[in-house]
Amino acid sequence: MIGAGYLGRFHAQKYASEPACTLVAVADTRAEAREALSRELNTRGVADHRELLGQVDAVSIVTTTPAHHAIARDFLEAGAHVLVEKPITETPEQARDLIALAARKGRILQVGHLERFNPAIVAAEGRLEGARFIECQRLAPFKERGTDVNVVLDLMIHDIDIVQSIVGRPIESIDAVGTPVFSGAVDIANARIRFAGGCVANVTASRVSLKTERKLRVFRDDAYLSIDLQQRILTTITKRSAPLAAGELPVNIEEQSFEQGDALRAEIRSFLDCIAKGRPPVVDGEAGLRALETAIRITDMLAPKGG
Repeated sequence: MIGAGYLGRFHAQKYASEPACTLVAVADTRAEAREALSRELNTRGVADHRELLGQVDAVSIVTTTPAHHAIARDFLEAGAHVLVEKPITETPEQARDLIALAARKGRILQVGHLERFNPAIVAAEGRLEGARFIECQRLAPFKERGTDVNVVLDLMIHDIDIVQSIVGRPIESIDAVGTPVFSGAVDIANARIRFAGGCVANVTASRVSLKTERKLRVFRDDAYLSIDLQQRILTTITKRSAPLAAGELPVNIEEQSFEQGDALRAEIRSFLDCIAKGRPPVVDGEAGLRALETAIRITDMLAPKGG
C-alpha cells in the first residue's frame, strides 16, 4: 500500500481484510501517517516505496498525482501489478509510458475510477447503448482535501470516464466554462462534449455546493435512464407499445434500489481477480488515459486567456 493518507487508509483496510491477499506493508514518507496505519493493521511501515520493490506481487498507489508515474513505473519494472488512483498520471505521455511498460511486462495496470463499481452503474450496463444525450451532475461542498488539482481532475474526471465508456466514440468538439471560487484552481465547471455519431454529454462538477449530489441521466431514442450514484437508485422509463387505458401514461417506469455496498472493496476484489485469472481490468490504462486526455483538454479551455 503506497500512501497512508485519507483514501490510502481505506485501501489498506480492504486489503488487510481480504483472504485472497496479504497486506505486506504500508509506505509513506510521513512517519506519523505510516506508523499509525501500520499499527492499526498490524503490518510493516516503510518510508521509501523502493524498499518494497521485488518483495510484493501488487500495489495500490494512493499518493498525490505528481508521484503516480514514478512510483507505478518502479513497481511495474519490478514485476508487480499496479492499481493507481485517478487521474492515472499528470500527463498523457506518462500514462502512455505506463501502459506500454505494463504490456511489456505482462502486468495488470488498473486505474481507480471508482464509480465504475457503483452497483447502479453496474446494473445499468447493457441498457446504455445508443445514448443520444447524457447529463451528469457531481456536486460537493468545499473541502481543502483535493484542492491540489482543479475540479475537472478532482471530480469531473469520474463522469468523463463513465460517459466515454458509454459512448465509445471519438470526441468531435468540447465547449467548457469554469471558475475558481474558494481555491486557487477552478472549483466549478461545465463541459458540453459532442461525440462522433451525434451523442452530446453535458457534464457539471462543483466542489462549492451546499449539497452533495451525483446523478447521471441517459436519453436514448426509446428510453430514459436516471442513475442516482449517491443513493444507488436506477430508474428506467421506456415507451409502452400495448394499448392504453384512458388517462394512462404511455410509459413503463421501473425503479431499482441497491444496497449501499462497498464500491472500493468491489474495485479491489476485481483487481485481485484480474491478477489471479489474468483477465483485463474493468478500467485499464487506456481508459485512464482517455479520461485524462479529455480532462486536460477541458482544463486547458478553462485557463485564463492572456491579453
